[in-house]
Amino acid sequence: MAAVSMCHPALLSSRSASAANLRGRVVARRGAVAKAARADSNNESRYGACWPGRAEVPNDVPLLGNGNVKRISLLGSTGSIGTQTLDIAEEHPDKFEIVALSAGKNLAVLQEQIRKFKPKMVSISDGAQIQELKDMLKGMDGPLPEILYGAQGMIEVARHKDADSTVTGIVGCAGLPPTVAAIEAGKNICLANKETLIAGGPAIVPLAVKHGVKILPADSEHSAIFQCIQGLPEGALRRIILTASGGAFRDIDLATMKEYSRSDPAFLQKKATTHPNWDMGAKITCDSATLMNKALEVIEAHYLYGTSYDNIDVVIHPQSIIHSMVETNDSSVLAQLGWPDMRLPILYTLSWPQRVQCSEVTWPRLDFIKMGDLTFRAPDVEKYPSLTMGYAAGRAGGTMTGVFSAANEQAVAMFLDKKIGYFDIYKSIELAMEAHKNELILDPSLDEIVATDLWARDHVLSLVNAGKLTELISV
Repeated sequence: MAAVSMCHPALLSSRSASAANLRGRVVARRGAVAKAARADSNNESRYGACWPGRAEVPNDVPLLGNGNVKRISLLGSTGSIGTQTLDIAEEHPDKFEIVALSAGKNLAVLQEQIRKFKPKMVSISDGAQIQELKDMLKGMDGPLPEILYGAQGMIEVARHKDADSTVTGIVGCAGLPPTVAAIEAGKNICLANKETLIAGGPAIVPLAVKHGVKILPADSEHSAIFQCIQGLPEGALRRIILTASGGAFRDIDLATMKEYSRSDPAFLQKKATTHPNWDMGAKITCDSATLMNKALEVIEAHYLYGTSYDNIDVVIHPQSIIHSMVETNDSSVLAQLGWPDMRLPILYTLSWPQRVQCSEVTWPRLDFIKMGDLTFRAPDVEKYPSLTMGYAAGRAGGTMTGVFSAANEQAVAMFLDKKIGYFDIYKSIELAMEAHKNELILDPSLDEIVATDLWARDHVLSLVNAGKLTELISV
């Protein structure tokens, strides 16, 4: 993913003004919130769903290829999701065309992408680098793209007039305004930005439903579920079963981990950023180690498919072959299987509702003999308290899920920077959620979602500065 992980300052006039406005709105709404909470104690059916229990597959979509291409806008082109998306476009130029790109500050990679894919529009994070990028593009084959910058530049890329779909491959609340712009412009969303639904769900889901926009999940678990529910009759979905690799600590018991936190915290940090199955960035690898990624996916599953939190389960599946499952009312279980490869769910968001023929050389087929045994076990909620907190945040609804996500993102960043210990990640999230209970907004605006995100990050910082996260200090 791209390096954009914090909310852009242009979204709000200032943090202090946003905090004051947020508190004022909270006071004004507190009575309405309490009344609504009494009527729906879990707030589960409040926001609707992108795919409420089933996915109806359109049968009138022209086949890709032979002159029919899908035009793509890509946010976060130099990150992991972005580069994999471009690899797919390069492999299938008769089916996909890149019309617009946004990136952060990696101009060296970006200029190569521009030369290869020749987008009509490009946005970078810093306007001061526009001339540098133009200089790097001198002599390129074809005209220069229109070059924009900043938050508004991302918005223009997201809603480019020629795009059919927008891939959201950036991290954090910075992805919310361009996603809103793309939805309002009628672009289908290839969703690779967790905050879109985890923090923004209360605003994004109703907006997507209103505009008839499809939210197509690009992570392996939700792509698996999405594939499994296609063709289900209405009301047939009983349960969602999310699979988790178990991350770096799946074979280390809690007592041993706590001993390492006292005797060798550097071991925990190194281990937390080494995934046994997937090749990912440090942040998401750490989220896998804490099982925070699965807690976030539980919330995403609710917003995507409308399933009650009581009917969303998590199971540890170390081989990462079954990417997730659904259970229907007659107790049948449908699963999607494949080698651990992020390209497949990305490809499916681009090609849906069609299936693209892929080379067996670059896309190895699943071999059931080589695959070997598949095993499963229940997650240890004492070892992974993130799961319990994730379900609680989801049931609270509103801005609580954004606090849950933002507090984790800030805590993980400080853990990776060796400023807090491993178990401090959980503690900081718990304290942030507790502090937010009395300021919960059930039906937040986009500005309130962003302001709450900033508040949660600042709160975690304040916990560190106040000496309330002491795991490393006690070593």
